[in-house]
Amino acid sequence: MTITATVNAPTTTADGPDTTTDPTYSIREVARMFHMQTSALRYYEDAGLLTNVGRDAKGQRVYRQCHINRMRTICCFKHAGMSIDELRRFFDYEDDEPGHIDEIMTLLGERRDALAEQRKALDEAYAHILRKMHYYGDIQKAVRAGAPLPDWRDYRCKDFDN
Repeated sequence: MTITATVNAPTTTADGPDTTTDPTYSIREVARMFHMQTSALRYYEDAGLLTNVGRDAKGQRVYRQCHINRMRTICCFKHAGMSIDELRRFFDYEDDEPGHIDEIMTLLGERRDALAEQRKALDEAYAHILRKMHYYGDIQKAVRAGAPLPDWRDYRCKDFDN
């Protein structure tokens, strides 16, 4: 995928004309970068997560590198299970990191703990799937060989690497 950034596109932000020379991106380009619909970007903007999105002379949204960086953070935290409200709070806290460092650490710590629980549950499910695959694979072998079928009790507490 090739994304072509436009440089020096005249835009207007909520703070007035934008005179930076950073590369700019259309809404379609940013959506493509993050494998999402353009409506998701508009939603993040409406939710206050993407701020100061400029407009070109035709009224089209113009995204800059700061928006790309913010979208990376949004996507990472969304994949980690953060809600829109948690994302909003995080970005609000980030505006005054020293004043909200305890809240930031609490929010991130809670997410870390939730991810650790999810990881544990996934590891347990994965181990169970491996046990079942070995059990049913051995049934398959026994059926083909005309041998006695294995007993699940020999598998249910066993650990398999693959």
